[in-house]
Amino acid sequence: MGMSVTISAATEQDAESILKLQYLCYQSEAELYGDYGIEPLTQPLDSLRAELAGGTVLVARLGDEVVASVRGAVDTEGTARINKLIVHPRMQRHGLGGRLLDAIETRLGAEGTAKSFQLFTGHRSERNLRLYRKHGYAPVSQERVGERMTLVTLAKGADTGVYATSA
Repeated sequence: MGMSVTISAATEQDAESILKLQYLCYQSEAELYGDYGIEPLTQPLDSLRAELAGGTVLVARLGDEVVASVRGAVDTEGTARINKLIVHPRMQRHGLGGRLLDAIETRLGAEGTAKSFQLFTGHRSERNLRLYRKHGYAPVSQERVGERMTLVTLAKGADTGVYATSA
């Protein structure tokens, strides 16, 4: 029998595992855009530890192994910004990314302060765009951030699942 994946809040002890997983997961994005200097590949451990201390970070575990993670925080205007949704390559295409997205939305929306959810991905990241659309997100803006990449910001309302009109 196989083990089931559990989702829980990340702890300080998860920092190194999350950073290693992040480095592994963002290799395909770096290759897709021809840019290995993207922030997820250069983020120092101290910066990740600060995110753990100051925001909401969830992990998915298979046994003791961290196989996926997502981060988020609600700003003062009620926008829950979700980022760095990562799933180990061997665990992709099994619904784990969607489960984590649902879990972070639930966690960030639990206090009632989130009016909308927002996230972003690169314009060529079709799998990511498909996942986000499937979960009710719609594009609200695009920003060219380099010669090869345009970031697509997607959003939806916190209660209705309908996309937000302001970014």
